[in-house]
Amino acid sequence: MLAAKKADKRPIALLVPLTGAHSALGLSMQRAAMLAENTPRLLQVFDTGGTPAGAQAAALAAMKAKCAMVLGPLLAAEAGPVVQAVAGRAPVICFSNDPAVRSTGAFVMGITATQVTGAVLRYARTRGIRRVAVIGDGNPWATAAATAAEALQGELNMAVQRIEVLPGGVVPNAGDAPDAVMIPGGGETMMAAARNLKGSGIQLLGTVQALDHRPASLELLDGAWLASPDPVAFGAFAGAYEGRMGGAPGAIAALAYDAAAICRQLREKSTLDRAGLLAEPAYEAATGPLRFREDGSVARDMAIVVAGPNGYEKVAMSRGA
Repeated sequence: MLAAKKADKRPIALLVPLTGAHSALGLSMQRAAMLAENTPRLLQVFDTGGTPAGAQAAALAAMKAKCAMVLGPLLAAEAGPVVQAVAGRAPVICFSNDPAVRSTGAFVMGITATQVTGAVLRYARTRGIRRVAVIGDGNPWATAAATAAEALQGELNMAVQRIEVLPGGVVPNAGDAPDAVMIPGGGETMMAAARNLKGSGIQLLGTVQALDHRPASLELLDGAWLASPDPVAFGAFAGAYEGRMGGAPGAIAALAYDAAAICRQLREKSTLDRAGLLAEPAYEAATGPLRFREDGSVARDMAIVVAGPNGYEKVAMSRGA
């Protein structure tokens, strides 16, 4: 009879900014990761300072500590220096949402504009939507979302019109819109579109950026379809975080929790390496089910939620966006 594999006791490295402009976010990520792996010897945290040079130094320290996996860095500009320092000795799971990071050799763990755009448009198509106007304000997220929407036209048999609105500019009236209007971001651009479309019969589409729990916002967004991480799974994580750490975590902190939890799962199977990471068909995560691909991308199952007076109700899951 074959003996069971022993758990891999090598540490994993968490590279986050504990000093500098993003230190508060880095601390929340550290705390979230500690929920999943609270043994200091097995989860070693290195401060990147929020700079490429700091991230590279942190990665070198992680390799000196013989870490089996590198979780981080946070920012896209830090990924290249980290991968260079690691030099293939361990997988690197970057928390950035910039798909270009894949070119460095790192995995992109962040929730991307392509993922949420694909999820909400696929759902919209099942509900009969065929013509969509995507309204952006020129920021990188909105631009990426509009590009992703245009790329899906053939697959979904859907016509996409891109409309750029300068920050603070006037959002087109409902009369200018087709079957649905998609707002990739949130804030006032989303609220302005919601006001214009109220009572028009034109469907409002959005992404995780538009989630807003204020009563006045929920009233405006009533009926909007949004793509977001699974609210049930995220809610369970948020409750555990608040109970143990205090405060409310954000989606980026949840990414750190998920990455540490995935490493713990692989550790127990003694498959804490790139091959083990890719071998799993799916991981259950606070940000929703996901799986890693050879090209460095992460396929995510996104929830579709409908806004209403009492919050957001999950109505569907979009697989593998």
